[in-house]
Amino acid sequence: MTKVIIGVVTVVVVACLGLPAALMSATTRSGTCDTASAPHPPSDQPPNTGTWDTEQLDIATTIIDVGRARGVPRRGWIIAVATALQESGLRNLPHLGHRNDHDSIGVFQQRPSQGWGSAAQLADPAYQANAFYHKLLAVPSWETMPLTQAAQAVQISAFPDAYTKWADDASHLVQRLTGTLTDCAATPTAIPDGFRVPADTPPAVATAITWAVGQLGTPYHFGGSCTAPHSGDPARQCDCSSLMQAAYRTAGITIPRTTQDQIHAGTPVTDPTQLHPGDLILIPGSQGTRTTPRHIGMYLGSGLIIHAPSSGDVVKLVTLNGWANQIAAIRRIVPR
Repeated sequence: MTKVIIGVVTVVVVACLGLPAALMSATTRSGTCDTASAPHPPSDQPPNTGTWDTEQLDIATTIIDVGRARGVPRRGWIIAVATALQESGLRNLPHLGHRNDHDSIGVFQQRPSQGWGSAAQLADPAYQANAFYHKLLAVPSWETMPLTQAAQAVQISAFPDAYTKWADDASHLVQRLTGTLTDCAATPTAIPDGFRVPADTPPAVATAITWAVGQLGTPYHFGGSCTAPHSGDPARQCDCSSLMQAAYRTAGITIPRTTQDQIHAGTPVTDPTQLHPGDLILIPGSQGTRTTPRHIGMYLGSGLIIHAPSSGDVVKLVTLNGWANQIAAIRRIVPR
């Protein structure tokens, strides 16, 4: 099992558990793992049915990935998934007034008016999961509490006992998503065992890394917006620069869209030995030069870079050593 620990926020993985949520959702879109597709349940799913559709599995995987990345014990993942089952049925309900209570938003039905974040932030399941774990970890002795008490300590629901009925489903779902893929062979889209990001990594950078790693294995598409890499819509998949932009956008930071402009984003790092996780590395690529680089990736730490290579390929990892002789520029988006 691969654990990615990122201070207060972020990613993780297990051989194949490091694959993006859509690949984790018991489907075989990439052919990486031989698992069965999940059936589609009715919209209001009763507890203990054991059937989940792709959206639910993707969201559950995101919750697990964020928890694993933060170093949250497995029981915390189960509590979070059970909470999401009760609050939304593992659905992202991002817009006000749609089966939502007051101004509650998203998978965990968190409320902007109660300080959980902005409406835009709470529309993102990864942000919500981070917010949930942040509060859960602050609850004294949460690991030894009954599940419903731990969930209630975070959610402050009008129905404090409602989470209990989802305990078995959440446990089975976590087992399904973390058990079916752990024996898959390593691929270029797998985070190596033992990978760590320093605990002092700024939260915004950790969030950007989390999101970027979540897109591992998704197809490259030149000019793609990277707004929905798992959707199957090429226009919404990633190229090298939109992957960088989208990752930082998830963290609430705006950077330019193109490589030509991203070379001016943030502040320069002149010495590659001073690289920090989240720094952007530019190289010439197949169509650029050192003075006009046309390819970009994000440094993750431990000598790893995530990037979207080229048409016909997928978002994957490369080593810093493989890029060392090509580096044209390094840009730091969040000051240290």
